[in-house]
Order: sequence, then C-alpha cells, then structure tokens
Amino acid sequence: MPGGRLTQQERQQIALGLADGLAYAEIARRLDRPTSTITREVMRNGGPTAYRAEVAHRATERRAHRRTQAAPRGAEAPAQAHGRDAEAVREFEETFTTVMMGSGMPTMMSRVMASLTVTDTGSLTAAELVQRLQVSPASVSKAIAFLESQGLVRRERDERRRERYVVDDDIWYQSMMASARSTAQIVEIARQGVGVLVPGTPAATRLENVARFLDFVSEAIARAAEQARDILRTKSETTSDGAAEPSSD
Repeated sequence: MPGGRLTQQERQQIALGLADGLAYAEIARRLDRPTSTITREVMRNGGPTAYRAEVAHRATERRAHRRTQAAPRGAEAPAQAHGRDAEAVREFEETFTTVMMGSGMPTMMSRVMASLTVTDTGSLTAAELVQRLQVSPASVSKAIAFLESQGLVRRERDERRRERYVVDDDIWYQSMMASARSTAQIVEIARQGVGVLVPGTPAATRLENVARFLDFVSEAIARAAEQARDILRTKSETTSDGAAEPSSD
C-alpha cells in the first residue's frame, strides 16, 4: 500500500466516493489505502456529510505546518513495546481520536481518551498526558473532569502516591450505566412536565411520548450492558482457566 500523505487528487476521489454513498472500506480499496486512513481523513475534516476535498487539503497543510513548528529538534517517535510499528500506532491513535470526535466528544477529551486506551497499562498521570499530547496541565485537567463525569475514566493512586487516570475493561460498562441513569433523569423530568402542561394537550402529549421512548431506551441500555458484562466476563474467566489448565495427555 502506498504510504505518505493523501494527495489533493486522492481527497477529490474520497469526496466523490462519499457523494456516491460508498463505504470507507470501498473508497480505501479504490485508492489502495488503509481503511483507517480514509476514516481518519473524513472524520477529522467535517465527517461524511460535510467533507470537502479542497478544505481538507488546506487544513491538513496547516496542521502539518503547526506540527513542524511545535516539534522539538531531534524529536523521534517513542519506542513501542511488543515490536509494534510506531507510525501505525500513531495513525491508529489519530483515527481513534477522530472517530470519538465524530461521536460528539470534544477534541481534547477524545485525545486523552485515545491516549489512555492505547497504553498497555490503561493508565497515565497528568504529567505523562501533558508530555504525550503537548498540551497544558489545565487542558488535561478539564478533559479528565469531563471523561470522569461520563464514567469513562477513574482515578487511582500508584505506589508513589501519584494520581493516575485509568481506563479498564469495565469502563464502557460504567459509561453505559451512567448514560442510562442520565436518560432516566430526563424521563422523570418529562413526566413532571406532563402534569404541568396538562395531560392531553399537544405539549403534554409530546412530553409523554418522549418519556415513554427514553424510558424504554434507558432500560434496554442498562439491561444490555449488564448482560454483556456478565457474558464477556464469564467467557474471559473460562478462557483464562482453560489456558492455565494442564493437558491431560
């Protein structure tokens, strides 16, 4: 597969592919590029409905110029464990970030979440995040506060009493449950509004429909999250036990 940055012509082909309703994988196949490259390119430049080739090309040139100015002389990509390709890891982290942004998460919060997720430990200190992302401590603090409020990150102290920010295998379950609780609060408020606006009126009926819909959704999310955690945990424990069990042969 060809490496290097996307050309303006390739970006025009991406725009045409999106206009034709092609999937990212199909656009990538036609350009002989990784699907992750196309995903990242589109998501960081307006998404599938707002992507414009010329605008994306200019924005990429500006970002590259800023990175060149900001990078210290002699800086190299950090060594990767387990024989990983450092450039592939960096590209994946960027793709993960842009997809999180596409889901509605703010930029800095997405960058912090991606950084935590791609580490083997699943945890970093504030100082490590500042160095890794080249941002201010205040930016990291604000991002962590947001992620914590969404149930996506938790705090713990290491053996040196440093505060670490952690994502683990249970974090998405906690986030789904937090989302279900938040939705349930909207349901309760909507039902209060039915009484205020007088049952049977158009506004009250609208709120009642909102409450019924969101009540169903929040219960479904909570139930699915519980079931998924139980099933996946059971499978994980079974696999671990099986791997540790000596052969009878």
